[in-house]
Amino acid sequence: MAVDAMGGDHAPRVEVEAAVQAARRWGIEIILVGDEERIDEELKKHDAAGLPLGIHHASQVVGMMDSASDAVRKKKDSSIRVAFNLVKEGMAHAVVSAGNSGATMAAGMFVLKRVKGIDRPAIATIMPNLRDQTLVLDVGGNVDCKPLHLAQFAAMGDVYARQILGKSNPKVGLLSNGEEEKKGTDLTRETHALLKNSRLNYVGYVEGRDIFNGKVDVVVCDGFVGNVVLKVSEGVADALTTLLRREFEGRFWAKLGFLLARPAFRAFKKKIDYAEYGGAPLLGIEGVGMICHGGSSPQAVMNAIRMARDYAAGDVNRQLTAHLEKIGEFAESEALAAGENPDDGSRRIMA
Repeated sequence: MAVDAMGGDHAPRVEVEAAVQAARRWGIEIILVGDEERIDEELKKHDAAGLPLGIHHASQVVGMMDSASDAVRKKKDSSIRVAFNLVKEGMAHAVVSAGNSGATMAAGMFVLKRVKGIDRPAIATIMPNLRDQTLVLDVGGNVDCKPLHLAQFAAMGDVYARQILGKSNPKVGLLSNGEEEKKGTDLTRETHALLKNSRLNYVGYVEGRDIFNGKVDVVVCDGFVGNVVLKVSEGVADALTTLLRREFEGRFWAKLGFLLARPAFRAFKKKIDYAEYGGAPLLGIEGVGMICHGGSSPQAVMNAIRMARDYAAGDVNRQLTAHLEKIGEFAESEALAAGENPDDGSRRIMA
């Protein structure tokens, strides 16, 4: 795994600690990419002797305020671009970064290119539900989307749910403001019409609450809506944990009750803690990219490294390509009806 050691808010401390933990716990071979001197200084703070860890120097860093295009074009020796180059050259199987998510997506597309049949990659995230897990995409990669893009997100989510989450026939829903077909926007209504005629196990419109009640396995939306959902969910989880702690700290009997219920609350916190899920896979590039929060803890980055390892081992991209080829392309009439040129290199897939 190639870890962008300079990307996070607390780089390289967090990334180095996470790499050490992942290497020690799972034996994962890791290349830390970035300022060699700073990374080496951090490694000396850990007992890393004998662990499968290496350093690959990169002289530049992409900041959170850098534009994605400038990061790719002007910072050719940035840690994130060098990390993707290592994958392209066969020296690594995946990239993990807690840096600028837009730059990470841009670098992945520029260096590794897109999966055949995918117009836009999507950032997916796993959220807990009452049964197990729900995959939500896109959560920030694409703010402005067309119906075709959302249909492709649905196809990618279906493959990921099968290969990584172990769903034999994942239920796919389209996020809207109601279950009725008349609800939604022009984008959701047109996407709904496409997905109804697809070979996916599409159940129709779903609402925000359905992400958490286990009604569906995959929820599709554009990146603007998805990012709002993600941030609100994390905020609610943090607030709920804090409020519960305050209640238990306030009174004697509450403290006693907390001591008795501590195992249950630990399990609850673990289930809603995003650090347990690590990172968000970048679906649709010809390789593996895992995006983490800029403020990720070592535990979160460590789990992202594990997720990247599992993604690469599951050969998800090959499965995705095979799935898209199997389900075929949209008819040329569909492209023409949408005012698009079916020969412009943009494949219209029957998701």
